[in-house]
Amino acid sequence: MSESAMSAAGEAPSLAVDSHTAAAEMHAQDSESDSEESEMAEAPARDSAAEIPVTSNGEDVKHMMTGGPTLKETRIVSSSYGNPSEGIIEAEPYRGGLKNTQSGPVVITDDISKNIALEKLEQVKKWSISTYKCTRQVLSEKLGRGSKTVDLELESQIEILRDTKKKYENLLRLARQMATQFYQVVQTQRQLGDAFGELSVKSPELHEEFGYNAETQKLLCKNGETLLGAINFFIASVNTLVNKTIEDTLIAVKHYENARIEYDAYRTDLEELNLGPRDAVTIPKIEQSQLQFQIHKEKFDKLRGSVSVKLKFLDENKIKVMHNQLLLFHNAVSAYFAGNQHQLEQVLKQFHIKLKAPGSDGPSWLEEQ
Repeated sequence: MSESAMSAAGEAPSLAVDSHTAAAEMHAQDSESDSEESEMAEAPARDSAAEIPVTSNGEDVKHMMTGGPTLKETRIVSSSYGNPSEGIIEAEPYRGGLKNTQSGPVVITDDISKNIALEKLEQVKKWSISTYKCTRQVLSEKLGRGSKTVDLELESQIEILRDTKKKYENLLRLARQMATQFYQVVQTQRQLGDAFGELSVKSPELHEEFGYNAETQKLLCKNGETLLGAINFFIASVNTLVNKTIEDTLIAVKHYENARIEYDAYRTDLEELNLGPRDAVTIPKIEQSQLQFQIHKEKFDKLRGSVSVKLKFLDENKIKVMHNQLLLFHNAVSAYFAGNQHQLEQVLKQFHIKLKAPGSDGPSWLEEQ
């Protein structure tokens, strides 16, 4: 091989390396040119975004930020010069942190909240003043220093009602105790009758004697259940009278007494202001105190009349109810201990009392349909 051929073979690899280096440099230059074109394409968009006017109240910026329910995220797609899709802006659904806001009137709640807070504060203030005045009135009455408005006739009726309630509660307690003990007697008579009946079968020599006693105990048990039904009806009626009718009237009495304390408290306050000097400072206070006194006076008079009417109706209702219940109790007990089964059943029919069957607490859901 000649020297020229060997030198040519040695230079071939170097030429190949140079060609690859040149290609890489050309590719890098093309990439730099593409990036420059992309930056030139995005520059107008940034310039236009920078030219958004901002007013003093920031409404334009707020409008651009909110965008309404169809707010979109824009993405600029850059391409080489002459590409048909140059300048197309693709819109995609917005996925950022801004929340969609609904259009419509904006309600300012600051003033409303302030008004509510002021109203509550005023109510607490009035309640505190009224509580202070009433507490002072109660203490002055207990210490014997303050005057008290008293309706002698109404107060005596209220005291009689409270005493009557205590006595009726004691009567109710005793009637319940009697019903409980008599129920145990009836259960014992039933068990005794079953025992006599069993022995009458197993003891032929005493069959008749055991049989008589078994029938007697069963009859007493039946009459005892009838009497027990009458006693339970008596208890239920007296319980309604004591714990419903009388209790409702006493609640009205309690409201009346509270109104009386408020009335006396504002009356005392007005009397104290009238005893003092009259000037530009005290006259408005006197007028305000006079207004409050008149309001509580009307409330006191209204509740006093209501309590008087309720006491009258209660007395009439109490007499009517207790007349019927005492007649029921007397006739049922007398018929039971006299052994008059027919009269005992007539008593239940007279007062429309229905006895439950033994072992049945109430009608089933099928019977109620």
